Amino acid sequence: MTRQQVLDLYFMDARCKLIELAAFLDRVERGDGDADFRLAAFRKALRHLHDPGQTRAEAVLNSLSDPTSEPVAKAPGKGAIGAWNAGE
Repeated sequence: MTRQQVLDLYFMDARCKLIELAAFLDRVERGDGDADFRLAAFRKALRHLHDPGQTRAEAVLNSLSDPTSEPVAKAPGKGAIGAWNAGE
């Protein structure tokens, strides 16, 4: 596809997602109390959007993913939490 075709096809969807991300960050900032590691991981992942090239999606995914290769004996919770807690 040409850039124009990509823009024609996907711009409105990306625009909506961008507005949703901004609203999410606004809600977090208005909330009381301290944020946990997920907000820092989210902001770090957002920085990859400024990277040149065609690997932004991979960089964002990797920045939020568990980088370890060894299995853990017991999962720390019931399900996925969406970001790697580097502090653990």
